[in-house]
Amino acid sequence: MTEPTPVEKAEAAVREAQTDTVAVQLALAAVELAKAATAQQQASQQKVCQHQPKAGRSTGEWLAIGCAVCVGSIGIAFASIALAILGGVAAIIALVLRDMWRDMQKGR
Repeated sequence: MTEPTPVEKAEAAVREAQTDTVAVQLALAAVELAKAATAQQQASQQKVCQHQPKAGRSTGEWLAIGCAVCVGSIGIAFASIALAILGGVAAIIALVLRDMWRDMQKGR
């Protein structure tokens, strides 16, 4: 094989430089695309989550809730006792009225 001439060496160097330039440009374009995608994801995450998380309840609030539950349960207990008494009274009245009805029917 023969040694390449300086002109052939120069042409090969130009071809290699052109190829390298295209590869470098493609790599830079890929990096820019990745940067743009990352920025878009961050922007969309910021748009989605713009609220501040609510702080937990304080001790006073928990005490107030507990007191309200206790008072409410006592009220329900009294109401159920009242309904039981009312049911008993209604049963007694029904029995007395039935007995009176029977007595009235026998007297005829």
